[in-house]
Amino acid sequence: MAITDKIYVKNHRQIASQLETNFPKSAFSGATLDMLFRGENLAKLDDATQDRVLDFATDFLDCNCESNPHCGHPERKFIRYLLDLRAQGLGPDAIVDVMGDDYLLYAYPGDVLSFLDDSVRSLEAIEELADVDGHPESAEQARTLRHDLSG
Repeated sequence: MAITDKIYVKNHRQIASQLETNFPKSAFSGATLDMLFRGENLAKLDDATQDRVLDFATDFLDCNCESNPHCGHPERKFIRYLLDLRAQGLGPDAIVDVMGDDYLLYAYPGDVLSFLDDSVRSLEAIEELADVDGHPESAEQARTLRHDLSG
């Protein structure tokens, strides 16, 4: 299961109440994206929530794909955001706090830790394969990224 399947809307009940409808808690669920980013629904949200939802849309939903927001780009951009937070030295608890502050999203720190650990393991495999295949530049790049994630 992808980490984006384990990212949830913070204050879900409050937001559902403001919208006077129900939608999935999963932030990257198609129904959630459709519900939160319809103009008429956005106008129903309080100012603080509206600002965070707009920040999320600006940062992750700004591609030109015909199938946006269901094209996969928002998930990839969010994964990059998580990896960038880790590269800044934040641990799983701090990452959860920051994404809550930035976008009204939450995840369980254990899920974030598992995602980061899987990322490090993937980079180790990439590094080794690049070395074996004679691509020292790719191996070095993977090594650098792995060190950034490992802390």
